[in-house]
Amino acid sequence: MLRSCLRPLERCSGRLGGGDGLLWHMDLKPHASGEFSIAVAQANVSLEDQGQVFASPSATYIGVYDGHGGPEASRFISNRLFSHLDRFASEQGGLSSEVIKRAFDATEEEFLYLVKRSWRLRPQMASVGSCCLIGAITDDRLYVANLGDSRAVLGRCSLGGRAVVAERLSTDHNVSMEEVRKEVAANHPDDKQIIVHTRGAWRIKGIIQVSRSIGDVYLKKPEFSSDPLFQQFVSPVPLERPVITAEPSIRVHKLKPHDLFFIFASDGLWEQLSDEAAVKIVFKNPRAGIAKRLVRAALIEAARKQGMSYDDLKHIEKGIRRRVHDDITVVVIYIDQHHQGGHSRFNRSNRDCTSAPVDIFSFNFDESEDPLRRAE
Repeated sequence: MLRSCLRPLERCSGRLGGGDGLLWHMDLKPHASGEFSIAVAQANVSLEDQGQVFASPSATYIGVYDGHGGPEASRFISNRLFSHLDRFASEQGGLSSEVIKRAFDATEEEFLYLVKRSWRLRPQMASVGSCCLIGAITDDRLYVANLGDSRAVLGRCSLGGRAVVAERLSTDHNVSMEEVRKEVAANHPDDKQIIVHTRGAWRIKGIIQVSRSIGDVYLKKPEFSSDPLFQQFVSPVPLERPVITAEPSIRVHKLKPHDLFFIFASDGLWEQLSDEAAVKIVFKNPRAGIAKRLVRAALIEAARKQGMSYDDLKHIEKGIRRRVHDDITVVVIYIDQHHQGGHSRFNRSNRDCTSAPVDIFSFNFDESEDPLRRAE
């Protein structure tokens, strides 16, 4: 299993970015098929995003986990999902859509078990959840699976390499989109209030915008939402049946010679930049530090919308900064080997896991204080 991913924070390589204590980045590292860059910006009091890249000789895994209601679900996924993928792929003789689905199911079931075990001590754990976006590159294929509204976008060259085209490779599960509202309504034909417009947005039962996630147990197990102990912390609409799922959308993309790179990012990026704008930034700039460049472009845009500069934004503390932008995680994956025939700098005898810090502001998270580990 991928024990190299389960490591204490002090082993995280990377650095804080340019005087902004809420930005962390890794400029460039090799993987078996090319190179990658990763960056994270923190807006919440506790960083609710988690991001990681696992590189092995046979596959490269990319994970972006955008938590809500707290950081526990995204941290849990970062400690479990890749291990399940690796184990099931070994058992089944390789990666497949079924292997990915089993890994998602196992992660969801383990988090449900954790919530049940910690329920009486921490009832609010039933309201913690996370979007989950992964990519897996093996042989000549990229598998993309997601729950929620993090997004994977392909940049491919056109016009003889002089321009770039953006192609979205994931499905947003967010009821702000009409097709998702129709899907949710079709799955609940007897509930005329399954989707409500409140607090400036469409929400399932007036509570949540994403229709798929890991966790959010109270929206999947009605017995939790009706428990008086839980309602001391959250007062949701009483439920009679599950209203969201953990069923991932999975796409298999065959790598082509004109595929240049992939951007995997939480919705904190896509709230500020379009697919096309993000892809053009990657295409027109050097590789080293490209993920940080994308994060900064998003932060500059978020600041502009509020009538301030990026320098002004840098001085806003975590928590307060959430009023301006969300946590942002970006991973840029360059694909070289399948069409260049060169030799990667990645040592094919090794495995390497790069994980962003679980908290950028402090950069010294104490695992003994992690409620997940206490519950285990």
